Amino acid sequence: QSCQKDTDDAVVGPINPTVNLEVQNFIWKGLNQYYLWQTDVTNLADNRFASQTDLDAFLINYKVPQDLFDALRVSPTIDRFSWMVDDYVTLEQSLQGTSKNSGVEFGLSYKPNSTTEVFGYVRYIIAGSNAATKDIKRGEMFTAVNGTQLTINNYESLLFGSNDSYTLNMADYNGNTVTSNGKTVTLTKTTLTENPILIKNVITVGSKKIGYLMYNGFYSDFDSQLNTAFGEFKSQGITDLVLDLRYNGGGSVRTATYLASMITGQFTGKVFAKQQWNSKINAYYEKNDPNGLRNFFTDKIGTTPINSVNMTKVYILTTKSTASASELIINGLKPHINVVQIGDVTTGKNVGSLTLYDSPDFSATNRNTKHKYAMQPIVLKIVNSDGFGDYFNGLTPTHELKETISTYGILGDVNEPLLKLAIAKITGTGKSASQNSGKQFEYFKDSKSMNPYRNEMYLEKAPAGLQKALD
Repeated sequence: QSCQKDTDDAVVGPINPTVNLEVQNFIWKGLNQYYLWQTDVTNLADNRFASQTDLDAFLINYKVPQDLFDALRVSPTIDRFSWMVDDYVTLEQSLQGTSKNSGVEFGLSYKPNSTTEVFGYVRYIIAGSNAATKDIKRGEMFTAVNGTQLTINNYESLLFGSNDSYTLNMADYNGNTVTSNGKTVTLTKTTLTENPILIKNVITVGSKKIGYLMYNGFYSDFDSQLNTAFGEFKSQGITDLVLDLRYNGGGSVRTATYLASMITGQFTGKVFAKQQWNSKINAYYEKNDPNGLRNFFTDKIGTTPINSVNMTKVYILTTKSTASASELIINGLKPHINVVQIGDVTTGKNVGSLTLYDSPDFSATNRNTKHKYAMQPIVLKIVNSDGFGDYFNGLTPTHELKETISTYGILGDVNEPLLKLAIAKITGTGKSASQNSGKQFEYFKDSKSMNPYRNEMYLEKAPAGLQKALD
């Protein structure tokens, strides 16, 4: 299954002593130890190089670190999610929801009858952002940036380029295509930390008290606020829970375990999920810490009691943007309670990553001060307590109902289509799911999936003592 760049592994003559291969050595050694598909990549085999000199002779062929990283990965159809950065400060901030951002979270779809031109549509606005002060709202479309039509080739440079200020050319769908309507919105990117708890409220319908939470990222810095939200649900005596993960691209595995424990509460100490690493890591765990391969439901965050609402059924709203830790919540809860998934098929990211630094044990301690490279390779697959984790093509909803721009509705409103269907299922008034009548556009990408920092399922740290044990 391996797919490497063709290279000449032999270098004639001695290695040039002036060539600095520190970053290349870090990449190879980190992937050799942690990469989930290590045994499938010939050049990562433990016996591939007889000595450091032999390894350096291979590494010197890759002057650009990213080229080496790409060459040591398996086929991109297998590994869709590993990546590396040249500035770990930006990485660390982004994993906690901090980024340079205008505040517009959006999707991109193909324009009708086109395979190259795309248009954007606003999904939500981040509170406290520059966009929150502008005349732009959920459901609005844009077809160009600074007057240039968006295409599959230029959308990254136009929307995620180095310019902090840019102008969206807004548009409408006229029944045939998406065309400019003359409106423009100028936005400025600022350093912004997104609170993932976008909406929380309790909806009373007859005898039902339905807790509704729109949660957009598993950022561990907000664990206490998430726990507080569930404390409010608990104090108000909710009878049912709707968890809206439609735009949640994932985040911390530990935070996902906390959230699962808040939703339930009756399974403390039982297995929520199980981790499957490469053979070397699995062997270490089995010998030294078998429970380290398992994530358990818990009743505490540190020393703080978790506010659990003891649900036996949960309604989870999803789209194609629902990924990683969000999918872990759905899959991990299924063996324990009834999970009713409403919306669209999810992304299909059943694997998790770990931040590796250039340090003696690849942790953030004693990092090499000569550079700021870091890797976020896929290191494990996560399955539920029944051993199921094969959802590479996404998790299929119980009731399919795709979002359409013309029927978006207001998030959190009882008439918003996905929430309306969930309420109908809870109250027994909804007999079947009917697709929205709005125009369906072919999905291309969304603002979170375009940014690998914000579409993750990651572990907070590597196993303690592992490097020493393997040396």
